[in-house]
Amino acid sequence: MSRLDSFIARLLAQRAILNHIRDDMALPGTGPVLEIGLGNGRTYDHIREIFPGRRIIAFDRAVGSHPASTPAEGDLVLGEIAETLKTVAGLGAAFAHADIGTAYPDVDAETKRWLPPRLAEALASGGIVASGLPLEHADLAPLSVPAGIDPKRYYLYRRL
Repeated sequence: MSRLDSFIARLLAQRAILNHIRDDMALPGTGPVLEIGLGNGRTYDHIREIFPGRRIIAFDRAVGSHPASTPAEGDLVLGEIAETLKTVAGLGAAFAHADIGTAYPDVDAETKRWLPPRLAEALASGGIVASGLPLEHADLAPLSVPAGIDPKRYYLYRRL
């Protein structure tokens, strides 16, 4: 598969997962949504549209998003995500979307070491995680992805 086709497949899976969460999964309480890896802000913009009324807190190393897709100052956390995610431990987030894989095995292995415990600490019981990387943590129960999505392309979890 070409890198272009892989990118398109990833974005289609991402949109399908996000819409599946909106349409078919109950999010707990009124906790915020976490967008881990703001990037250009396209996914943030989609999350803002499909979860109106939910606070969305985005994390990234630096601002690289389009101005129309940049969160307000109080909802944008900048710095090394492995460190800045510690600031939301115990927050009771309802949902977290993490698309910070790099396709470099050594970098992704390190991310898969620190990301699962940070997300488990931030989520409410029953909270959902959608991730482009597989996550292993005792408090994150794997869920099936919707039909038509490659189960090795995107991953879903519920916080126990």
